[in-house]
Amino acid sequence: MTQKYDAVIIGGGHNGLVCAFYLARAGLKVRILERRNVVGGAAVTEEFHPGFRNSVASYTVSLLQPKVIADMRLADHGYRVIERPISNLLPQEDGGYLKLGGGLERTQAEFRRFSKHDADVLPAYYDSLEVVAEVLRDLALKSPPNAGDGWRGLIDAALQGRKLAGLSIEAQRDVLDLFTKSARGLLDGWFESEAVKAAFGFDAVVGNYASPDTPGSAYVLLHHVFGEVNGKKGAWGHSVGGMGNITRIMGEVCRKLGVEISLESPVDQVLVDGDRAVGVRLESGEEIAATRVIANVGPKLLYGKMIAQSDLDPDFQRRMKSFKTGSGTFRMNVALSELPTFTCLPEPGEHHQSGIIIAPTLDYMDRAFLDAKTHGWSKKPIVEMLIPSTVDDSLAPEGQHVASLFCQQFAPELPDGRDWDAEEDKAADTIIDTVEEYAPGFRASILGRQVLSPKGLERKFGLVGGDIMHGNLTLDQMWSARPVLGHGAYRGPLKGLYMCGSGTHPGGGVTGAPGHNCAHEVLADKGRFGRFRT
Repeated sequence: MTQKYDAVIIGGGHNGLVCAFYLARAGLKVRILERRNVVGGAAVTEEFHPGFRNSVASYTVSLLQPKVIADMRLADHGYRVIERPISNLLPQEDGGYLKLGGGLERTQAEFRRFSKHDADVLPAYYDSLEVVAEVLRDLALKSPPNAGDGWRGLIDAALQGRKLAGLSIEAQRDVLDLFTKSARGLLDGWFESEAVKAAFGFDAVVGNYASPDTPGSAYVLLHHVFGEVNGKKGAWGHSVGGMGNITRIMGEVCRKLGVEISLESPVDQVLVDGDRAVGVRLESGEEIAATRVIANVGPKLLYGKMIAQSDLDPDFQRRMKSFKTGSGTFRMNVALSELPTFTCLPEPGEHHQSGIIIAPTLDYMDRAFLDAKTHGWSKKPIVEMLIPSTVDDSLAPEGQHVASLFCQQFAPELPDGRDWDAEEDKAADTIIDTVEEYAPGFRASILGRQVLSPKGLERKFGLVGGDIMHGNLTLDQMWSARPVLGHGAYRGPLKGLYMCGSGTHPGGGVTGAPGHNCAHEVLADKGRFGRFRT
């Protein structure tokens, strides 16, 4: 084996970089092992057509923790986020549109065109979400109480439950609704306009292979609203230079602290001695010894392929085999000769700098999911388009543009034995046809495209089933049960094995929270006198 490290981290995605930063800052000798030739995991920027660059998978900023941004001093190294002028535009099937965002009064005025009632109740709806979102923000940077930890687990649970217990009975009812109801069930209790319900319901199906009628989908809606940009809660924005600029900066910060980052170093297996993880073996055959092995890959990949089954408890094996993955996501990037012209708003405007969502009703979203289950993908998919080149001229030649197309619903595995490699171009054409209905001429403006089906996302980024969340955000796979009850506090079933990816609390998105929390648990275990924070 090579020289021994205090920690080796499998995967150089953003959570692995965040984890490495905190460990190195505390004086540990850390090495990151990244399979690809660039750090960043799914948060990378690449040229996909000559002269055109874009964020390849992760594509927008909100959930990255302010504490992580401050601790790593990302802004000092060039981190910059441009806020969307409005959150989203939703073109409607009748040729109209709905805009969401730009401030409460402006959104109320927009809603009033569809329903006076919906405009009037909007402040109360926002207040109800914010109360719960504030609790989640507080929990995001705390390790969940770990089942099986005896008194320590009970004390942790009591401390973390205080805020929930201190909520009013009305707020506690909202918590129950958000964690158990479907998105439609929640939104029907507030709003009457189908367009308004769709504007909020879209967040419930982002990275969620489910219908807005699926119980628990209301939580996914909430998961996407507890972020912030530049101190503005709930805002979304564009990272200048793409998402890859964030992880590039993180990599630089880590290297300055002495973290070794090895690219093109895919890990084949976690090495185990008795009941302890003692290092890793690369696909090249090189073995690297470490006191701690920290996995920034998803639980399905880690426990299904990187650890010998004989080294895992049978019950744990069984539960990991049933760990649910598959976000129903299809990603495209397109190089454009010109801005899309939308029938509902044909002139260039603020909508081109915001999210453009093709999903006009909850029924539309439900049909997309049912189509995917039957056929493999939606006949009319859910599409979110962002055109970051409207605010960042480093991404495309002058006068031309790049667009991100984030699309749902696409089966992680196609029915009838079909293969995504043979079908992905047909699915991509369906996506373009869908956009064309709302923006005639879009197809003709495409100069090149990058297509990533669920299988393509797995092959490129190691996302099993193309799951951008590393595992479904369902009640049985959240908080202390993410990825499985008894191992929710970032520690694996082997001594010296830790997890820092999105398959742990608080889940997916570019948050940095799992990396932050895992590092603090590693340091707590290292401390001679119990827990401490750095």
